[in-house]
Amino acid sequence: MSELVIKDLHVNVEENEILKGLNLTVRQGEIHAIMGPNGTGKSTLAYTLMGHPNYEVTAGEVLFKGQNILDLEPDERAHLGLFLAFQYPVAIPGVTVANFLRTAINAHRKAVNPEDKGISIPEFRKLLKERMDLLQMDHSFAGRYLNEGFSGGEKKRAEILQMVTLKPEIAILDETDSGLDIDALRIVSDGVNAMRGPAFGALVITHYQRILNYIKPDYVHVMLGGRIVESGGPELAERLEAEGYDWLREKHTQPVS
Repeated sequence: MSELVIKDLHVNVEENEILKGLNLTVRQGEIHAIMGPNGTGKSTLAYTLMGHPNYEVTAGEVLFKGQNILDLEPDERAHLGLFLAFQYPVAIPGVTVANFLRTAINAHRKAVNPEDKGISIPEFRKLLKERMDLLQMDHSFAGRYLNEGFSGGEKKRAEILQMVTLKPEIAILDETDSGLDIDALRIVSDGVNAMRGPAFGALVITHYQRILNYIKPDYVHVMLGGRIVESGGPELAERLEAEGYDWLREKHTQPVS
């Protein structure tokens, strides 16, 4: 069983410390949710885990499959079995959804076995149609340029399509629910739930409890000030929805002596 272990992680962005000693373990077979108000470092955590160059790790380590992935390039982290669904996916003009996914699959296969010749076109077409049907996506979507002219909901579906096609061991979903209407939220959640099982773990980053009505987490964590300050079960998300974050701010603010 693979596990992602974050130990005492400190991260700077433009010389400002955003993460201030974060600790968390996510295992295959577990769904973790991270909640917190704006500016607490949730997206910083997501981008740091996947190796964005603008995020400077100043202390700590992130272990996956027994090695510190902070020493690896983003593609190497992906080949190990990590995946990031972006909050704001970028458009790639000239590259179709199908070509992007086939290239990604072949890159992963070649990383595992340099002699691998890649997935055959008939096999890939069958796989892609199955995954698109799961997400209730028209098959013509595969021929569109990745995220170019996509609505917010289409971009998020494209991210989840990548996830269910590539089948990572641990997925990081950075506010995948933002900008989605109820129908799109349900479909995206169905894609995540279809992956659920002993071979798949996820870290769901969100502001709101509503996506957790569809993707039931095993654990809920709250970030404030660059750290996880509270952990619990699904009931913690329900309390945050009802009461907000003030009670946690009061609980974790140390009096000045």
